[in-house]
This record gives sequence, structure tokens and C-alpha cells, in this order.
Amino acid sequence: MPACHWHKLLLVVALLGAAQLLEAGERDALRERLGAAERLVVGGSELYAAGTLGPFYAGRDYEPLWFRHGAPTRMLLTLPDAIRAAAAEGLVPDHYHLRALERGLALWRRGDRSRQARAELELLASDAFLTLAGHYAHGKVDPAEINRSWTLRRPDVALESLLEALARGAYADPGEALAKQLPDHVDYARLRERLALYRRLERDWRFAPLADGEPLRQGSHDGRVAALAARLEQLGDLEAHRVDRAHFDPALDLAVRRFQQRHGLAADGVVGPLTLAALNLAIEERIDRVRVNLERWRWLPDDLGAEHILVNIAGFYMVLVSDDVEVMRQRVVVGLPYRRTPVFSDRMTYLVLNPSWEVPPGIARREHLPKIRRDPGYLERMGFTLLENWGENERVIDPERVDWAAHANGRMPYRLRQRPGPDNAMGQVKFMFPNRHNVYLHDTPSRGLFARNARAASAGCIRLEKPLALAEWVLGGPRRDTAMTGDEIAQILEGGEETRVNLPRPVRIHLMYWTAWVERDGRTHYRDDIYERDGPLLEALDAGRHR
Repeated sequence: MPACHWHKLLLVVALLGAAQLLEAGERDALRERLGAAERLVVGGSELYAAGTLGPFYAGRDYEPLWFRHGAPTRMLLTLPDAIRAAAAEGLVPDHYHLRALERGLALWRRGDRSRQARAELELLASDAFLTLAGHYAHGKVDPAEINRSWTLRRPDVALESLLEALARGAYADPGEALAKQLPDHVDYARLRERLALYRRLERDWRFAPLADGEPLRQGSHDGRVAALAARLEQLGDLEAHRVDRAHFDPALDLAVRRFQQRHGLAADGVVGPLTLAALNLAIEERIDRVRVNLERWRWLPDDLGAEHILVNIAGFYMVLVSDDVEVMRQRVVVGLPYRRTPVFSDRMTYLVLNPSWEVPPGIARREHLPKIRRDPGYLERMGFTLLENWGENERVIDPERVDWAAHANGRMPYRLRQRPGPDNAMGQVKFMFPNRHNVYLHDTPSRGLFARNARAASAGCIRLEKPLALAEWVLGGPRRDTAMTGDEIAQILEGGEETRVNLPRPVRIHLMYWTAWVERDGRTHYRDDIYERDGPLLEALDAGRHR
């Protein structure tokens, strides 16, 4: 063999040997760092996914993922951009080791290529990827910290398997792998687009508060009208075609009504104190409102059900969706701020026509006992039966034989059951999805509540504006093998007897809490945070800690 070939062969062998030594050194460095302590701090940053990193690297004999032959891979070089993209999802990129990664890569380019430096970058990259993937898949904040009644969780994502898939080239880059973990809901995508729009407004527009003064309405001539029109143009409620900027014309009236409707206000076209306050909501506050509601979407499973009922507690509405088509929408009344409707998902399995009402003990004690003590005839007039014990031991108590004065301390040793009838708090129908909260949907005799814009007025259950329309759908909709007609329902109601009717097919139901959402017409809606949950959630999103 010619001497030059021998030299080339020896060079290749030498390079291979050096590479093997280099990789062996990198494996040793990773093994040492991962075995050093349960709480790992790398480059001044705590590793949040240490419990996953150890088994992952042990399973691949501590072979690096983000380095090859001592040099950063393209995946590592593109990872910072993928982390920066978290801002578009309402998250904070700096919570995912962004600065430490950028600093480490800059030092590597300047020549700090020690085994220790490479091991730190390797672990920071894996931890950042895993943590962000988990937050995309399940949310950054544990929902139970904000709302103890939360019981719904998205399916777990095997994050270690996600790293393995990235290692074997299943994704083009980390950004693609991370994006796959985000909610696959068009409503989430619309809300994310709105976040991008508001951030452009924050950067490019001056968002000064509109001045106080007398209410503005159609026909007004006022210097503030021009500022009002500019604000409504910024927010997309008014097209920029006006000539007389000081005149409150019909086009501006329509824009104000549209804005009011989006914010849950009386759509009367008058810019009074409430409308002015909504118009002066700072763009930063709108951004934060969108961010917390993006997080709420990340808590949900991708599949809400081909047919499902969704109640937005903060929005005071219910929608019925079938095959991604909204087939019904109703106003609802939800729990008072001190009797909050819980947030959870379940399956509606039956309904009750002409329901009786078993009064919860707390309501019986707080609301009914004082009325009974003042007027013993109240029970008969309102259709209540006084009961003692349960099941086979249940017996009816004559209220006239009870010494109500002995219960002045508020103690209520009896049960109250309200018979079916026009005064029954459940109305003509209640929809049952048995749950630990004892919450359900039902009719109500208090129809005037639906005329209000803010409808937090119940003891926790959800009152429906058009319950019989929902009953006809769940009993006789297109997905039912057997159907009960509206006439059959009406016949049972006319009979007045309490009747349980099992649904031919269970319907998934989701009780949610959204203070900002985008409707299918592309318009963003905002509602008051009636249960004061946005603030704690925003604080948790902005905190550096992780669940």
C-alpha cells in the first residue's frame, strides 16, 4: 500500500479514537452531573425535569442528544428560537433557560468548549425542551391551585418518549415537536391570533384613556367623539371611513353597540360609565386576559366530544355543539360569587321531567328556616314536604307539630323536598350528570333573571333559558337511535308526575370559565372575572416557578 494511503488511514484511526474519547468524556460528564444531587442546578438555573432526565440519559448510556462530536447540533442551535416562540402562547420564554442557553452557546462560539460546559448546555437544553413541552401539553399552572373544584386533566404526555422521538429524527426540529403538544382547538388558535394582534397594537399604537364626561350617543357633537372613533377602529369595531370626526353618526352607533355586545354590556349605543371603562381597558390588560385564557385551554383535552355541551360560567352562556357545528346557544344563570359554580367535565346520562327538589341542607338552613319560623304556612304554600331520615326510615313530619322557636340558633334537623309544580326551583326539567359537586342544569321559574347582562345569581347550579329545547335535542337529536318527540315530552309534563328519562346516548358536558374568547365570526369577547380567578392565574403564569 502506498505510504500516502497509510498516512490517511492512520489519520482516520486517530480521528475516530479522538472522537470516541471525546464522546466518552461527554458521557462521563453527564453521568456525574445527573448523579450529583436530587436538586440539580446548572448554569445558575434549576432543572425542573430532573426526574425524567436521569432515566432518559441512563437509557441511552449517557449519549448526548444536543451535541455530536463535541459540536452543537442544528437542533440545539434552533432551540432558542423555539423557546422564544412560547411568548406567542402567552408564556414567558425566560422561564425555560433561554438566557442560560444563549449565554452558553455564545461562550462555546468564543472558545469555551470544555467537557463541563458541553454537559451543562446538554442538560439545560433537554430540561428546557421537556419543561416547555409539558407546559404546552398540560399548562404551566396546576388548575387545582386556582380552582379547587377542577377535576379535568388532559391525557398525560410521555415526555421521555418525546425526547427519544426527537433523538431519532421523528421531528424536523424542536419547534415542530413542541408545537405538536399545543391544544388542537380552533378556539385556541383564534385566541392566540388575538394575542399577536394586541401585541402589535401595544407596540405600534398610542392607547391613551378616553376622557370622562357626559354620556355620548348618536347625534352627539363632542371633541371626544374623534377619540372614541379612533379607539373603536383600533379594536376592529369600526371601519375607518368617517368624514366628520366630531359627529356621533349611525355608523359609530353600530360600532358602539357591537363593542358593548362583545363586552357583555347593554347594547344601547350609549357610551356611559361602564362602556367607557371597557373602552379604557389598557391593551396590556387585554393581553393578560388573553394569556390566562390560553392557559385554561391548555388544561383541556383535545377531544371535547363529537357532541357536547359547553357552559362558559363567566360568559353566562351555554352552547351545544354537534360535529363541530354550534346547533344551540342559550343564556344561563350561574352561581353567585360566594356560591361559585364549579369547573369540571362529566357525562350527562339522564334528565328528570317535573322534578322535585331536595333542598341542600345549607340552603334549607340559611334561606328557608327563617321564613318557616316567621310563617309556618310557608311550607305548604311553596309545596315543601318536611322529612326526617332517609330511605326506608324516611318519614313525613307535620310542620305544625314542630317547635320552630327551638331552632332559633339556625339548626335544621329536617329535610325539605319541594314537590313538582310551578313554584319548584327546578322548573319543569333538570339535566343530570351525577357529580361530587351536586351541580346540574335545570329550568327555573325566575325567568326575569335572563334579561340581565350579568347573571351570577344561583346557589351553584346552572339555570337554562330554554330548557325544553335542550331536552328535545338530548332525547331526540340526530345521533339517537331512539327518539322522544316534543309532543311526548309535553304529555309527560302535562301529567305532572316526576319522571326520569334516560338519555339514549350520554352527552359530554363541560363547565368552563373563560373571561376572554373568540367567537366563530372572529370577534373577541371579554367578560368580568366574577370569581376573581384571573389575577392568581396571571401571577402564577408570570412566576418563575413551575408545577
